Amino acid sequence: MPGVATPELTISTVGGQTWRLQDQQPQNFTMIVVYRGLHCPICQAYLTDLEGLLDKFAAMGIGAIAVSGDTEEKARQAKADWGLKTLTVGYGQSVESMRDWGLYVSDQAFDYEPERFAEPGLFLVRPDGTLYYAAINNAPFGRPNLKEFQGSLAFILEKNYPTRGMG
Repeated sequence: MPGVATPELTISTVGGQTWRLQDQQPQNFTMIVVYRGLHCPICQAYLTDLEGLLDKFAAMGIGAIAVSGDTEEKARQAKADWGLKTLTVGYGQSVESMRDWGLYVSDQAFDYEPERFAEPGLFLVRPDGTLYYAAINNAPFGRPNLKEFQGSLAFILEKNYPTRGMG
């Protein structure tokens, strides 16, 4: 729920680190982008776009991570094959964690998909751990356009725009 503390998120990352939401200290927001996994070509395009905007987001005081329920092997392959040189890629998100974050969870419909996986989500978390913004999808399409979203974030930061949807 916007304006309240987010669920805990502790995730392993490609590169061997453990990433904890509670340890993040962004100037403005932590952006958590949940993607479906290696099997999703729309996720590839989305994370490639995010990779290209990381410097701009960082200049705005926004840190970012991409997270999925994929195995370490699949996350490594996605990071390498998709050219994600700078983006932190987390893996192994549990179904319980997906549900805690309000994500839609899908069962395998095609043999190239994992048995269960999260549908996309994008979250902005304030430095105090409260949720500022959430976009949750039940399918791979219709996510926020990241270039447009960056412009919206500039407005949000400039105007000190309040958290919405808390009522």
